[in-house]
Amino acid sequence: MGYRHEEDEAEIDLKEVFFALKKKAWLIIAAGLIAGCIAAGWSKFLITPIYSSTSSMLVLSKETTLTSLADLQLGSQLANDYKVLISSRPVLEDVIENLDLSMDYKQLRAAITVQNPTDTRILNLTVANADPILACEIVDELAEVSSVYIGDKMEVTPPKIIETGEVAIYPDSPNIKKNAILGVLAGAVLFAGVITVLNVMNDTVRTEEDIARYLELSTFAVVPDKAQERNVRMKKNRKGKR
Repeated sequence: MGYRHEEDEAEIDLKEVFFALKKKAWLIIAAGLIAGCIAAGWSKFLITPIYSSTSSMLVLSKETTLTSLADLQLGSQLANDYKVLISSRPVLEDVIENLDLSMDYKQLRAAITVQNPTDTRILNLTVANADPILACEIVDELAEVSSVYIGDKMEVTPPKIIETGEVAIYPDSPNIKKNAILGVLAGAVLFAGVITVLNVMNDTVRTEEDIARYLELSTFAVVPDKAQERNVRMKKNRKGKR
């Protein structure tokens, strides 16, 4: 019986929470919209947009055209070595000196991404910067300097630059639309959580059912709400006149 009683209480509590959320649905929606607007404004006006530019290089294992499986495998292995050399300190310091950049090699390294697509001999060099033109200049200079550096230090055929960088028109981040949607969801969920907590913590006895549930007492009499009675009488009088 005690277990059944606890289950009934839990069920009633869930119903109360549901009706409380339903009653405040318009506030939940309003809170979500306000949070979405704040997130969009924050993304647009307070976050510095970041642009990226990408250059591509082809890894060669010898001067002739790669046709054998061994050449393909060697090219793939070399690509992993080149990824390390491209972001090495000597290469980055040369790029900084050539472009007269106001950053050290660690800051430049943090802005660089080198990717080798699976089963290819292609290296994609990407540089991110708040200035789209500078991002393009850096990635092109990085490709040039690293190609010469790799050929000299490893005594191999330098990787060939097959695609230079482009000046980005649109930023990679922030994504204003995405942040606005996340803001709407976060605001609505947070406000719904507040309503739920307040409802659960509210132990005020408001109805006959609350008396029976919390105090385990029977209700012998109910004091009528005068305002409610007055409204009921006014409605009856209006119906009678019709």
